[in-house]
Amino acid sequence: MTEVAYTEDNVRSLDWKEHIRFRPGMYIGKTGDGSSHDDGIYILIKETIDNAIDEFVMGYGKNIDIAVKDRMVKVRDYGRGIPLGKVIDCVSKINTGAKYDTKAFKKSVGLNGVGTKAVNALASYFRVESVRDGKIKVAEFAKGDLKKDEAVVNSDYRKGTKISYVAD
Repeated sequence: MTEVAYTEDNVRSLDWKEHIRFRPGMYIGKTGDGSSHDDGIYILIKETIDNAIDEFVMGYGKNIDIAVKDRMVKVRDYGRGIPLGKVIDCVSKINTGAKYDTKAFKKSVGLNGVGTKAVNALASYFRVESVRDGKIKVAEFAKGDLKKDEAVVNSDYRKGTKISYVAD
C-alpha cells in the first residue's frame, strides 16, 4: 500500500456556499430531480414555505402565494418583510436570522439560520424581494454568489417577502 502524504495542503476551509454545494446532503438530505418523494428538492421548497408560514402563524399577513412553473419556484408572503438593511445577510450569511431573537419570532418552524441560505446556495437563480414601510429591496444570486444588489427604492407593493429560485 502506498502511503499518501497528509499535510497542511490537504486541509481546506470552505465558505458557506461552498460547504452547502460540496455537501448538500447535510442540508437537504438526498439530492435528486424530484422524481422521488424524498428528494432534497422538496426540502428546498419546504424551507422557503416555512418562513412564510412563520409570518402567517404569528398573524402577519393572511395569504401565502406559492407557484411552481418550469422549475421556477416562487413563494410570497404578506408578512412583515425582512428588514431592508439585512436582506442580503438573511439569505447569504449562514447562522444569520431574526429567529434567534425570541421577541421578533415567538413561534417558528425553523430556527437554525440555514434554510434560505441552503436554497440560495443550491439554486442557479435565486431572487429575494422584501417590502417594508413603502420601500423594496431586491437582490439576485447564482449558486450563492451575489449577482445583483439593487438599491432600496419606494414601492407600492404590499409588505412581505418573495423568494424566487430555480434549484440546480
